[in-house]
Amino acid sequence: MIRIAVQKSGRLYEESMQLLRDCGIMVRNGKNQLKAVSDNFPLEVYFLRDDDIPQYVEDKVAHLGIVGENVLYEKNKAVKIVEPLGFGKCRLSIAIPKNEFYDDVLFLQGKKIATSYPALTKKFLKENNIEAEIHEISGSVELAPGIGLAHAVCDLVSSGSTLLMNGLEEVQTIMNSQAVLISAALDQEQQILLDQLLFRIRAVRKAKKNKYILLNAPNHALEAIKKLLPGMKSPTVLPLADEGWSSVHSVLNEDEFWEKIEALKNAGAQGILVVPIEKMIV
Repeated sequence: MIRIAVQKSGRLYEESMQLLRDCGIMVRNGKNQLKAVSDNFPLEVYFLRDDDIPQYVEDKVAHLGIVGENVLYEKNKAVKIVEPLGFGKCRLSIAIPKNEFYDDVLFLQGKKIATSYPALTKKFLKENNIEAEIHEISGSVELAPGIGLAHAVCDLVSSGSTLLMNGLEEVQTIMNSQAVLISAALDQEQQILLDQLLFRIRAVRKAKKNKYILLNAPNHALEAIKKLLPGMKSPTVLPLADEGWSSVHSVLNEDEFWEKIEALKNAGAQGILVVPIEKMIV
C-alpha cells in the first residue's frame, strides 16, 4: 500500500481526483472524509490542507503528495518532485494599485508588502537587494492596499480578475507554478507502486496533449499528406472501397493541431475526423 496526500478542498482537489480517476484508480471520498482507500489499486488517499502536504510527505505519514509548486517551495521541506502534472497553473506575482507607476523592482524599496508567501517574497527581495516590510496574511491578500495595510501584494494569480476587482495591477512575476507529484525516500515496494502510478499518469497526460485523426485522401496526394503526419512512428494508410482513395490514420500534437489541419486540407485531405485519446502508451 502507498499513501498519497491531496488537497481536501480548493483549486487542486477536483483535478487531483480526476487524475486518479483517469488513471483507472477508483477512490470513494465521502463528505468530510479524511482518508479513503482505492477499490482497485493499493493506494490510500489522505485529504489535507495544501499547506500541510509537504510536511506530511517529509514525515512519511504520506509517501506521495499532489501540491502546487508555490506551496512546495514556500514550505521548503525535504521532499522531491517526481512528476509535473500540468494542471493548477498559476503564477506568484507582485501587484500594486493601478494608480501607481511601477518601472522596476526598486519601486518596492521601503514599501510594505502583504502576502501569504513570506519565504518566497523574502527570497525575491533578497535576490534583488530590496529592503521592504512583509506583512503575512493568510487570506484575502488583495484587500491589503485598499485598507492601508500595504503598498503592494505578492499573491497567486491565474486570470488576474480578482486583482482587477480590487483595483490592483500585476507588475512582476516571481515564479510560475503548477501541480506536482512529490515524494520522500521510498522503500522498494513503495517505489514499484510509484512507478506503476507514474506509468498511468504519463499515459493520461500524453493522451491529453494529442488527438487521433482520420481522413480520406486521393492516392496521388498521399506522399504530401504523410509528410505532414508523422504519427507515433508513421501514419496508417488503408485502401478505401472507392478506387484511387485511401484512409489515413495518425496522431497530432495539440500544439500544432490547427496549422496541420489547414495544411492537410490544402494538400487534398477530405472528411477529416478528430477523436480525443483516452490513454496513450508509447
